[in-house]
Amino acid sequence: MNYGLIALNCAAFLYQLGLGDRLTGFVDTYAVIPFRFVRMFLRHPAELLTPLSAMFLHGGWMHLLGNMLYLYIFGDNVEGTLGRGRYLLFYLACGALSFLAQIAFQSGSMVPNIGASGAIAGVLGAYFLLFPKARILTLLPLFFFFPVVEIPAFFFLGIWFLLQFLSGAATIGRTSAFTGGVAWWAHIGGFLAGMILLKLIMPRGSARRPIVV
Repeated sequence: MNYGLIALNCAAFLYQLGLGDRLTGFVDTYAVIPFRFVRMFLRHPAELLTPLSAMFLHGGWMHLLGNMLYLYIFGDNVEGTLGRGRYLLFYLACGALSFLAQIAFQSGSMVPNIGASGAIAGVLGAYFLLFPKARILTLLPLFFFFPVVEIPAFFFLGIWFLLQFLSGAATIGRTSAFTGGVAWWAHIGGFLAGMILLKLIMPRGSARRPIVV
């Protein structure tokens, strides 16, 4: 299932590349636009589907590849714990809830929100609880050297979450309707949603052995 999600994200991006001049209209239709979502979902129920469609769209090659790398590294272990069906529902729910978190903090934004980052943040939240002692191979920038070191997952993901939170907090009160950039609150919301949903849907007796990645 994890490989299937990666393939689906890549296929959706390749479809975007083929749209040419129609791309802007396509993204506006299927992205989450907080201002539009808050004011339209009661009158147009189809708007409720945009958190699902938006998580399969990406803004460029680096956006796609960065997200897919994280999904590839962390997703298969979480799927192994939840099973294919539960993992798919978990992934989609985390993605949708992450967009709702972004809407809650930037309800006046008219900028399209797209990307799998929120859903993947949910996967990271689950991994944080399931495999806190797993060793993550990390490229560490150190002046002119870039050594590869093993960092415990709880530290790696804990620092990641702290950076998202500090970045999100810095945007409070400083954004306008047309401010773009990274959807920090989607990352935060997705991570927390992943931790909570894991507790709700994890099968009983699931193995929680540390895994070296």
